[in-house]
Amino acid sequence: MKNILSDRYHIGEKSATLLMVLTALLWSMGGLLIKMVDCHPLAISGLRSAIATVFILILIRKPHFTWSFPQIAGAISFSSTVIMFVLATKFTTAANAILLQYISQLLIISVLGMWLLKEKTRPLDVIAIVFICGGMVLFFMDNLSAGGLMGNIFGLIAGISFGFVFIFARMQKEESPLEMILLGNILTAIIGVPFTFVHPPDTSGWIGILLLGVVQLGIPYVLYSIAIKHITALEAVLTSTLEPILNPIWVFLVLGERPGLWAFIGGLIVIVTVIVRGILSNVWHPKHDGRDTS
Repeated sequence: MKNILSDRYHIGEKSATLLMVLTALLWSMGGLLIKMVDCHPLAISGLRSAIATVFILILIRKPHFTWSFPQIAGAISFSSTVIMFVLATKFTTAANAILLQYISQLLIISVLGMWLLKEKTRPLDVIAIVFICGGMVLFFMDNLSAGGLMGNIFGLIAGISFGFVFIFARMQKEESPLEMILLGNILTAIIGVPFTFVHPPDTSGWIGILLLGVVQLGIPYVLYSIAIKHITALEAVLTSTLEPILNPIWVFLVLGERPGLWAFIGGLIVIVTVIVRGILSNVWHPKHDGRDTS
């Protein structure tokens, strides 16, 4: 069986963007699925990553580890993102954790992306960042809190780490970023699985963890690893900001937790901004601005 990210998978920029939208959709199911699991937070992270590891190994069978700096640093960044986000949600509100993660992630990509990846930040991208950040603040306004200093710090670290995941994955656009994600999942499993003995999940919890590992982590990161090879890190991040907006929508549809008016307005701003930016980007910049889309 050939590696799922082998050279026969050539897609264009539009297809890569659609893959990122699907990735964000699957990532966004995390909030709902985690509600199914009564277990230690770090155990959830570890078990989810352990299952994702098995899923990815089944797909690629023979991973190619280069042990390059981007691959190792990206794996550490991935593990840090997962663990720090769990800690952030434990010590501060979920709204604070998600907002800090995505805003700090956007800032890291927009600044370091230009320097480390030599990828231009266009005026259209800057405008999109402003609208998306504003929309996210409105979306989480009702639940924002000034307290939970350590949780807020963890949220910032999670965002910075997630930004570097995009940067290091993009550095491997000529290779396979999926091995980086695989190493990150292995590291997270090593750290988190022992906490299962502190508070193991029940039967329904194991079902939730299985879905988290395959549907919410395994499949989307396979799609992400394909997409990131063909679009810039900033474009991937801007598209992935749909995740925190879609997350409570799943909860509303299944559990009936209705978002407030500000959340509705903020979510609408983010979704419309991502869509309009994608349309205008293809109209105004049809030649990809030198990025690799082979």
